[in-house]
Amino acid sequence: MTAAKRNVSLLDVLRHMGMDEDADFLRDGAQLLTQRLIELEAAERIGAGRYERTPERSTSRNGYRDRPWETRVGCLDLRIPKLREGSFFPSFLEPRKMTEKAILSVVQEAYVHGVSTRKVDDLVRALGLDGIDKSEVSRIARELDEEVNLFLSRPLEGPYPYVWLDATYLKVRHDHRVVSKALVIALGVKMTGEREILGFAIGPCETEPFWHEFLKGLVSRGLGGVKLVISDAHEGLKRAIRKVLLEASWQRCTVHFMRNALAHVPRAAQQMVAAYIRTVFAQPDQETAKAQLGQVAGSLKGRFPRVAQMLCECEEDILAYMAFPKEHHRQIHSTNPLERLNKEIKRRADVVGIFPNDDSALRLLGSVMIEQNDEWVVLRRYFSQESMSKLLPPADTMIALPVVE
Repeated sequence: MTAAKRNVSLLDVLRHMGMDEDADFLRDGAQLLTQRLIELEAAERIGAGRYERTPERSTSRNGYRDRPWETRVGCLDLRIPKLREGSFFPSFLEPRKMTEKAILSVVQEAYVHGVSTRKVDDLVRALGLDGIDKSEVSRIARELDEEVNLFLSRPLEGPYPYVWLDATYLKVRHDHRVVSKALVIALGVKMTGEREILGFAIGPCETEPFWHEFLKGLVSRGLGGVKLVISDAHEGLKRAIRKVLLEASWQRCTVHFMRNALAHVPRAAQQMVAAYIRTVFAQPDQETAKAQLGQVAGSLKGRFPRVAQMLCECEEDILAYMAFPKEHHRQIHSTNPLERLNKEIKRRADVVGIFPNDDSALRLLGSVMIEQNDEWVVLRRYFSQESMSKLLPPADTMIALPVVE
């Protein structure tokens, strides 16, 4: 048998079967197979198949989320199972691929520019990058920059009643010096209860002009309907919030407040004072919380006058969250919803140590945030739609629109 006869193409087989005119055959087949793989992996994660009862079952299904997947045979419209407890994401979709590619790019760039530390040198050898092609480094950087820029310029489709703002600091090389720069992040929750990373930026420090420009950029992209902003008490940030998000209330992060207050208390008494202040946040509503705050401040005034003064001065700011649905209090009283993301950012930044420039930092950390945002898309809602509906005005206070016949 000749080589020509042995190497029968897939198209020839399809033609023989009468399927060559069906342009969607390969795509439909790939989608069917891929969806089956997803279901099998989900069943393994749950410990049981659909409608199956087993002793190994750890949770149950809770519907699906749609996720498109670009392949060589076209876009596959996949359905990712949601779980009532925990999360599930198909391993073959490689949710961390972009981040690992960004780490490689930053390490390469640092090495090419001759600014690598011993840690980066070790990484280069571990990754087998002894011979680095500068053009390849530039190509990877351009690809990643394009994805990050598209994410940062996408329209924001709100409203976003809750917005968290926070900053973390990175070591970046600037003008032949290593300096500390601020990475600021905005996280929002839609009326559907879903989380979304709204944006991020790198600047020299947390000044009012920097925060002002950052928030104005979010508004220009569609940020609106903000009812509560949660952040620490950085003065520049507070002024920027007042100027840009005019109709939003401000919640001072209670974790940061507690930390600041205990700085004025001797170590031996900190546990007692902290427990006393926490009784304020344990109250069922804002009115009783304010009454309890007054009692706590009065009790502390003798021994710890500065703490008592802080409580009285910050009453409105640290209890603003209590004007919102009780189901949301645990998440909106502090910037903790951003803490896990900040830890992942720090972990990735520590791999590099010192970034060669701002662009490389945005490239890597932007990739981390894009992938985190993608994972949130397939997870359960942060708040239930039922609880989010409580943010809407009562029906009898809504303006009735004329009926057009």
